[in-house]
Amino acid sequence: MSVVVFAGVFGGSLLGLFVSPKLPIHHQSQESKDIVRLGMGLVATTVAVVLGLLVSSAKSFYDTQGNEMTQLAADYVMLDRVLAYYGPEAAEARAALRNVLAGLLESREASPITTKSLSTIKSGAIVGNSLVGRLMALSPQNDNQRSFKGEAISVALQLGHTRWLMFEQNTVPVPRLLLGMLIAWLILLFLSFAIFAPRNLMVVAGLFMAAFAVSGAILLILEMYHPQGGLIRLSEAPLRAALAQLGQ
Repeated sequence: MSVVVFAGVFGGSLLGLFVSPKLPIHHQSQESKDIVRLGMGLVATTVAVVLGLLVSSAKSFYDTQGNEMTQLAADYVMLDRVLAYYGPEAAEARAALRNVLAGLLESREASPITTKSLSTIKSGAIVGNSLVGRLMALSPQNDNQRSFKGEAISVALQLGHTRWLMFEQNTVPVPRLLLGMLIAWLILLFLSFAIFAPRNLMVVAGLFMAAFAVSGAILLILEMYHPQGGLIRLSEAPLRAALAQLGQ
């Protein structure tokens, strides 16, 4: 997508440079240039506002997913601690919890959370069918154990809620209409830049770098809308730190 944006924007610049000498002389008057510049100034302002909104929205989405990742790691450690307080009878459940988290990290390395990896999330069994089964199979012997069992099940359900929430958020598409309009405005803007510009290497190089910069901004937006994979991927450090704490 970013390469297409770059090609379209820079192509619009080249088109403007190509068309410029073919314009009738009365189209190149100072009054014509002033009117075009006034109109394109309004377009440039609109582009700046929309681009800022998209970057802000993408960054907010990325931060939300990062916070949920941290919450997920904290819940894994919390569940392990609750099971430790339950007693040695929960040893198998703690081992299953560690296996679930290790499997989650392996699945993230092999396949990011996308609509195509729904089977991976299901096979992960939210927090693991084996783990849920072991929690349900616990037989409390006193009030303390009954309390810890209820808390463990509650945290396990919270883990499942967070994982499915992260999955569903990643199925929400980028606002394509807004993005498409932004790209159209950029092409129009660069066309206007070039149509009254002198034809020399410095102008071409400047337009090339400007097109590269705005396509890079589009790349950042798209990458932050897909934080589970790609160039700007969420760090797995919280989950790995949680894995190191399990069983301690």
